[in-house]
Amino acid sequence: MTATAISQGSPAPPIDHVFRALSDPTRRHVLERLSQSPASVSELAGAFKMALPSFVQHLKILEGCGLVHSAKSGRVRTYRLAPQQLRLAEDWLSQQRALWERRFDQFDAYVMSLKETDT
Repeated sequence: MTATAISQGSPAPPIDHVFRALSDPTRRHVLERLSQSPASVSELAGAFKMALPSFVQHLKILEGCGLVHSAKSGRVRTYRLAPQQLRLAEDWLSQQRALWERRFDQFDAYVMSLKETDT
């Protein structure tokens, strides 16, 4: 998405939602917990000192961007991690790392060529 498209109010791409979800420590802790095993809302909420409706909002954000999935059985809603959406963030970060490593390598080569020219 270009800067022009962003300024014109285009909907945010899925990766923006993933990074927004990951920006909150509560949501990151929920993802860490779910990486161990699926858990019910009450199991997840027990680790946090906040009102249940506030906690459920965090779960809705995580589910809205596809980082978790839920299923309801009777009165119990169980959440599980959906790691494929994390790959969006992982792939983007890997691309950025490769880009900057390439740029630093080019800068190092340039500085070395300047040193060799001076001597």
